[in-house]
Amino acid sequence: MENNHLQKTLTPIHLWAIAVGMVISGQYFGWNYGFEQGGTIGLIIASLIITVFYTTFIFSYAELSTSIPHAGGPSAYARRAMGPFGGFMTGLACLLEFVFAPPAIAVATGAYINFLIPSIHPVYATVGVFTLFIFVNLIGVKGAALIELVATILALIGLAIYYAAGLPHISGEAILNESAFSNGWAGVMAAIPFAIWFFLAIEGGAMAAEEVRDPKKDIPKGFISGILTLAVCTILTLLVTAGLGGGEGKPADYPLPQALANVYGEGSFLPIAVAVIGLFGTIASLHGIIIGYSRQTFALARAGYLPRFLSNLSKRGVPHWGLIVPGFIGVICAGSADFANALITLSVFGAITMYCLSLISLFILRRKEPDLERPFKVTYPLVPGISLALGLFSFYCVLRYSILTTKMPVFGVEVSLFVVILLVFGVGSLYYFIVGSKNLRPISEEFVSIEEVSENKVSM
Repeated sequence: MENNHLQKTLTPIHLWAIAVGMVISGQYFGWNYGFEQGGTIGLIIASLIITVFYTTFIFSYAELSTSIPHAGGPSAYARRAMGPFGGFMTGLACLLEFVFAPPAIAVATGAYINFLIPSIHPVYATVGVFTLFIFVNLIGVKGAALIELVATILALIGLAIYYAAGLPHISGEAILNESAFSNGWAGVMAAIPFAIWFFLAIEGGAMAAEEVRDPKKDIPKGFISGILTLAVCTILTLLVTAGLGGGEGKPADYPLPQALANVYGEGSFLPIAVAVIGLFGTIASLHGIIIGYSRQTFALARAGYLPRFLSNLSKRGVPHWGLIVPGFIGVICAGSADFANALITLSVFGAITMYCLSLISLFILRRKEPDLERPFKVTYPLVPGISLALGLFSFYCVLRYSILTTKMPVFGVEVSLFVVILLVFGVGSLYYFIVGSKNLRPISEEFVSIEEVSENKVSM
């Protein structure tokens, strides 16, 4: 049989760059819309809750990804725990996250480019950047990961400049203003979906697990250093932005430069510098999530859930059809910037659904396969228990305050996102039972030991 296993070239620094890079744009845009929902204090509380959730989740996820270092990530864990249909539904939720997040990020990238160079139309910039990075990913994962590393470091430098310039000017009155907690705990729950944007897609690093040289040691190093980096950035970004008055008035698509402009003036060097570097943040996330969706598509196709041609590898070992086909859908969505908020909401819903299913898979595997080799073991059941409780709470918040209240145009008609999600999972289930379930690879071919993956012994 044709060898369709990915090449092993990644180290912990690459995995850290992919994990942080996928998320780093969340520091530069999107999250600040939570100020409208919960006020400064409400968003801060929501962000602290989500920081605890993601920290406990990543420790739990590290156990899953080192036990089953598979490009399918969550779909592979769920299949092993809950069977083929559970794996398919978890993979579908993951695709919902990773296919709709890139166009939303591309829209923000286009807005930043238009802000800096007004002569470039934001839609042209959006589509152009998205298309460019689809082709960049065709060079191979090591080259793509190097680009991700550079973009991520530049984005972090931009955040460091922002913190250094903003911290001395923080005002307590700007944080504790009259509307800081005006909507109470309902505002906190309404702000949860925006707080998730700070960390959305960090788990995507697991989709490069088959390409990591030493999964036993490198995956925990990459994941845990990534979540610690993002937790520190989230706290500082929130405090500085709120303290500079960024929580007042209508939210901007570029909240960090706007907050600095409140202190230094619109035309000063620092806001413009942070806006320029902010481009690298959006590019890092766009580039990283393209890596993620291509690996998820590859893994689902290799398992037989999706058409097999999507698992074909190029001469460089890249799942090229897994890059191009979902990318084509993403480019079309990115060109329709009028429903970018709906894309963000769909992505967040897919993510929180997948998180909960992954955590349930962990509990099932602990009981079902107690002897499964677990190179990294989370403190059980405390840490995954906290994570699952907060995950279910977040799922409720996203469903209640975002999915049920947001609409998007479908063939010129405004449709509730709840209906869109029902259609996605309904059509997906129909496809699974009619086509996908008949083409599944045997589970013995899908899962191998971590030693086999580490030593690259498998040849199909």
